[in-house]
Amino acid sequence: MSETTHDGTVAVTAAPSPDEGVTADQLAARYGLTVSGARPSLVEYVRQLWGRRHFILAFSQAKLTAQYSQAKLGQLWQVATPLLNAAVYFFIFGLILHASRGMSRDVYIPFLVTGVFVFTFTQSSVMSGVRAISGNLGLVRALHFPRASLPVSFSLQQLQQLLFSMIVLFVVAIGFGSYPSPSWLLILPVLVLQFLFNTGLAMIVARMGAKTPDLAQLMPFLLRTWMYTSGVMFSINKMLEGRPEWIVRLLQVNPAAIYMDLMRFALIDGYGASNLPPHVWVIALFWAVAVFAGGFVYFWKAEERYGRG
Repeated sequence: MSETTHDGTVAVTAAPSPDEGVTADQLAARYGLTVSGARPSLVEYVRQLWGRRHFILAFSQAKLTAQYSQAKLGQLWQVATPLLNAAVYFFIFGLILHASRGMSRDVYIPFLVTGVFVFTFTQSSVMSGVRAISGNLGLVRALHFPRASLPVSFSLQQLQQLLFSMIVLFVVAIGFGSYPSPSWLLILPVLVLQFLFNTGLAMIVARMGAKTPDLAQLMPFLLRTWMYTSGVMFSINKMLEGRPEWIVRLLQVNPAAIYMDLMRFALIDGYGASNLPPHVWVIALFWAVAVFAGGFVYFWKAEERYGRG
């Protein structure tokens, strides 16, 4: 717009903007703008995560290869570490403290090795999950991808490591008289359920660790307490014999104990169904579905905040 003033000059005034007085949300809607890194819908998030499945697998394999790249024994440490832990626990709990409580050595040694290997799977998934975001901030800030790819990838890495260790576990079981039988087929559903549980738990601690990095320092103490209350080195039934029934059941239905006992039941001939709590498969399924679904939603709700601040 322009108008002539009294001295003959022309004054130009800008036309009022059509966006004047419009809120930021209305402007965004008018011009189709979205917030950078905004959280997508849950369905869209699942679709994006599935689209990154090749990245998740490749990233987990790369991490697994790099984990022992500086060690002379390399990938052998995947098996040697839990075996050495089992040897230490056998010396302390088996020979000194007699935690076997009536189990023969042919049952107790596979029992102990299975417990150490299976609990290590959960323990390692949680420890890697708690650093999934805080330990990869460069990647999170540089690239746009569903952040759940990281804890899922780390859980997948620990699953691959367990599968290597299972070869040794089979050798130990056979060496102490538990030969392959139809019950060994139960190993597959146990691993699937435990992987789902571990992944959900890794996503929960990944969000917590992204906000509170000091959680990574506290987590080993929490995991050690969990290990000692889950029957890794002893049978909960036999160790707590004479105690109130509700205490025994409470310790038996904790997820770490559930997946260890199911794996022992599948592998070890002398470890019968009497050592399992009632409805054990229903409980195992509940823990897997509830923790995975709950952990996934909990992680997704903070998607747009990862790597910021």
